[in-house]
Amino acid sequence: MTTPNRASLTSALEASGIVAVVRASAPDSLVDLCQALVEGGVAAVEITMTTPGALGVIESASRRLPSHCVIGVGSVLDPETARAAILSGAKYVVAPTLNLDVIEMAHRYGCPVIPGALTPTEIMTAWQAGADMVKVFPANHFGPRYIKDLLGPMPQLRLTPTGGVDLDTAADWIRAGCACLGVGSALIRKDLIESGDWAAMTDLAAKYVEQVRLARSGD
Repeated sequence: MTTPNRASLTSALEASGIVAVVRASAPDSLVDLCQALVEGGVAAVEITMTTPGALGVIESASRRLPSHCVIGVGSVLDPETARAAILSGAKYVVAPTLNLDVIEMAHRYGCPVIPGALTPTEIMTAWQAGADMVKVFPANHFGPRYIKDLLGPMPQLRLTPTGGVDLDTAADWIRAGCACLGVGSALIRKDLIESGDWAAMTDLAAKYVEQVRLARSGD
């Protein structure tokens, strides 16, 4: 059963349209990065566990950023990691694979969970197990048409692609029926982080948000 908290958090992810996937080699400036993304309208930020000190970054970001910013954790492979991240402040859990114990752990704490899957059978298995959305990964090998093909016989699914989403393709993914989009290096640009050009990061985030808005409005 979906709790009110899970439902509202899932709605917040969908409303944001863009989930910024932050995978960095060092955590030093990640809170500033999150702030820049939020100012550009990207209210959902996923801190991956492959980032050194990820739990500390999640804790700092959750404490310092505005309440409407939804901080989550990504690259979660087991329920123990999910629990540690949730206790550090993560509001949702994203995984590259389908692990039923991760779904159970996230739901125990009232958090949405977005497991990764690729084939129709894997995706439906994740959905039937209670996934709040399913991460189609790696989506770059299939493209937006694959999402449309999946939703034809399974329109109840909430799907979000990771891989292959950039500023040129964002609108195509939304028009194909995606609930929201996971965007990594195309948005979280290494050069902008290294130079600390947070104004440029905010501007780039705003461009992604605008692409989602236009696609949803039918433009």
